Amino acid sequence: MPSQREIRRRIGSVKNIKQITRAMQFVAASKLKRAQDATLQSRPYRDKLDEVLADVAAVLSDEDHPLLARREGGTRLLVLFTTDRGLAGSLNTNTIRLASKEVVEHQGDLRVVTVGRKGTSAMRRARVPIAAAFDGFGDKPAFASVLPLARLVTDDFLAGGYSTVDLVHPRFVSTLVQRPVVDRLLPIVAAFETDGIPGNQFLWEPSASTVLERLLPRYVATRIYQAVLETTASEQSSRMVAMRNATDNAQELIEDLTLTYNKVRQANITREMIEIATGAATA
Repeated sequence: MPSQREIRRRIGSVKNIKQITRAMQFVAASKLKRAQDATLQSRPYRDKLDEVLADVAAVLSDEDHPLLARREGGTRLLVLFTTDRGLAGSLNTNTIRLASKEVVEHQGDLRVVTVGRKGTSAMRRARVPIAAAFDGFGDKPAFASVLPLARLVTDDFLAGGYSTVDLVHPRFVSTLVQRPVVDRLLPIVAAFETDGIPGNQFLWEPSASTVLERLLPRYVATRIYQAVLETTASEQSSRMVAMRNATDNAQELIEDLTLTYNKVRQANITREMIEIATGAATA
């Protein structure tokens, strides 16, 4: 059985860890509200942009614009979004597992662009070809920050480097639920059945293909920016819950160690009293 000094040392160590996890919980909670608001407020804009592009694509064919071209075979690109730091529960594990599943189940030529150091490390360990690697965009991602990534993806797709481009990222559902998803980015799929007015009832000036070309940079950047916001909100919520659980576990461990300490202390006092009584009886 450990001595009283060892137990006191362990209690002190666990208390220090509890203070750290509690502080990280509060920091994540303070960042979560801002990240959650940014994510929820950007979704209507993304959905409306998808609807406009679907209307434009509805009056065009695959030959009218390379963004609509569906190529057989070719190289598939996965853009994987993870965090730079750990201590975020199972968020990165679930997202990387989904990306790995896509790699295994869809055999063929494939490349990955990683956003976040956790995803980069995982793909390198799995020996998946990495076309480019970006660090995360911080706790306050700006729209301008994703433009280099959007330009890279767009240029490579238009140059014929990839047949499809998919985004793999966690989707923020609630504080307790973050679900990894795979979203098709390119080529643009025309949604002929939409809630709005069918695209073929519009008159396009100067032309539908020109409108689509002008909307392209905004469309790709917006979709990628939305994925970044979803990842940021998921990271903060997952870290807050993980640190709260760690704080609760530390408190339970402190209580167990305190109980053990009291038992050892009582056993030592009892032993000393027996030794004193035995010595007095033999004197």
